[in-house]
Amino acid sequence: MNTQQLLQVEDSLTFTSFSNEDALQLGMGLVNLAKENGVNIAVHVERNRVPLFTHLMDGTSEENVYWLHRKKRVVDHYNHSTQFIAARFEENGLQHDEHSLLSPSEYQAIGGSLPIRLEGSGVIGSVTVAGLTPELDHEYAVKGVELFLTK
Repeated sequence: MNTQQLLQVEDSLTFTSFSNEDALQLGMGLVNLAKENGVNIAVHVERNRVPLFTHLMDGTSEENVYWLHRKKRVVDHYNHSTQFIAARFEENGLQHDEHSLLSPSEYQAIGGSLPIRLEGSGVIGSVTVAGLTPELDHEYAVKGVELFLTK
C-alpha cells in the first residue's frame, strides 16, 4: 500500500469512544483472531501512554515485548501507523532507522502499530501487534480494530 491508501485506512479506523473495557475487548479480539488463524502474537494496547492491555501468546517471548514498545513509540511520536511512517520514508528513498533522528534501539518503523484515533480528539493511544512479519502484524492490527468497530 502507498501512503495515501495507508492514510485512508487510518482515517477509517476512528473510534467514537475508548474506555479501559474497550482496550480489553480490542486486545482479546486480536488474541482470538490469532487463535482462529493458528498464529501466536503479542498484543499491546495503550491510552495516553498508559498500558491497558498486554498479552503474549504461547510461542512469543520477551523479545516481542521490545518490538511492541519500539513500534508503539513510533505511533506516539508521529501519530500515524508504523506502516505509514515506513512507507513515507521509503517513498522518499530513505529508511527510517537510518534517516530519522530517533534511536533505532527505541523506535522501529515497521508494520504492526496503529494509532487509536478518537473522533473529535485525535490520537489518544495505540494498538500494537508483534510476532509475525511486519506486514502481517499490520494486517492483524487493522483487522482487529475493524472487527472491534463493527460490533
